[in-house]
Amino acid sequence: MIDLLLTRYNYYAVMLLLGIGLYMLVESENLVKKVIGMNVFQTGIFLFFISLAYVEGGSAPIIEEAGEAGVQVSPLPHVLILTAIVVGVALTAVALALVIRIYAEYGTLNESTIEELNHD
Repeated sequence: MIDLLLTRYNYYAVMLLLGIGLYMLVESENLVKKVIGMNVFQTGIFLFFISLAYVEGGSAPIIEEAGEAGVQVSPLPHVLILTAIVVGVALTAVALALVIRIYAEYGTLNESTIEELNHD
């Protein structure tokens, strides 16, 4: 039991990253900090999917000879994460562009101040 807990340390890192990212998204008033929290949350999700794709003793899915198939790792999770990284970079760029536009319009990045200015 204790050996299982010590070998699954990557899942602890996933929970830590998800918790920090979610905390930053919920508790921060600054919009740039919210974007950073979103990126930390995304990194936790990426690590989770890559951890699920790990196969003990697995090899790359390249068959050299007909008789040596063995245990192979599925490349699909890795491809999905590469695509998600590209989408995450684009999402971050759009979010930061919106933050710049909001700052130019309101002169602040504080969420509650922006809400007060919007109601007036």
